[in-house]
Amino acid sequence: MTHPCIITVAITGSLPQKRDNPAVPISVQEQIESTQEAFEAGAALVHLHVRNDDGSTTSSPERFAQVLDGIRTHCPGMIVQFSTGGRSGAGRERGAHLRLKPDMGSLATGSVNFPTRVYDNSPDLIEWLATEMRELRIKPEIEAFDLSMIFQAAKLQQQGLIQGPLHVQFVMGIRNAMPVDREVLEFYVRTLQRVSPGATWTGAGIGRDQMKMARWSLELGGHCRTGMEDNVRLDKETLAPSNAALVRAVVQLCEAHGRPLATPQQARQLLGLTSVGAGPRNGSVS
Repeated sequence: MTHPCIITVAITGSLPQKRDNPAVPISVQEQIESTQEAFEAGAALVHLHVRNDDGSTTSSPERFAQVLDGIRTHCPGMIVQFSTGGRSGAGRERGAHLRLKPDMGSLATGSVNFPTRVYDNSPDLIEWLATEMRELRIKPEIEAFDLSMIFQAAKLQQQGLIQGPLHVQFVMGIRNAMPVDREVLEFYVRTLQRVSPGATWTGAGIGRDQMKMARWSLELGGHCRTGMEDNVRLDKETLAPSNAALVRAVVQLCEAHGRPLATPQQARQLLGLTSVGAGPRNGSVS
């Protein structure tokens, strides 16, 4: 039987602003409402960044706590994944909000060139973030921007810093990093299956390549990511009216490829999250 597809929605990210698309959710309330709409459209997992009121990015645990509480209230069972990305903090500041115990946290296992900067992930920081997630029973999502990051993730698993099957997101289409290339994606998938049998994976395409990457992921048995962090348009001429609209576009692709949508409970089972992410709903960081 064809296994269900987990749709991840990355609602905000660190870069898109209202000037890029007025529907980009910035405030806490906007983020909660946008996530609820995406959840009702079919997304089982939300990838979160938070912003200050002026739209600048932040790693504020207080902001993350507010959004987390709203999602747990209005999107029962939805998998919540916090970003530990480098645009909103430096060093261990990038993991301070993990004490809120989301279900998952992003974990880039190497450094990579971005359009205007180096996304710096030192070995010491990677090991510290992996250790924090293990101790807090948070499942990492490995952010793989090139081949070496797959091997580094498998090494962390072998060392016991990541427990249980790996879940890897192949990120393609960032300028100066790996372009969207079908043969490379297929090689990534084969390599992941070889070095970490039983691993699951998601394809994330940036900008105009978002839907292409979703199609390939469905064809190759993976899961899909969409959302305004990566793409603010439905097509070249049309701004996306909401994150939910981007989710619905992937839902249509799933139907065309005969892939049922994963419910939040099915997604938890596929990712081994049944007993993970039992953090307090009151946003306490104690």
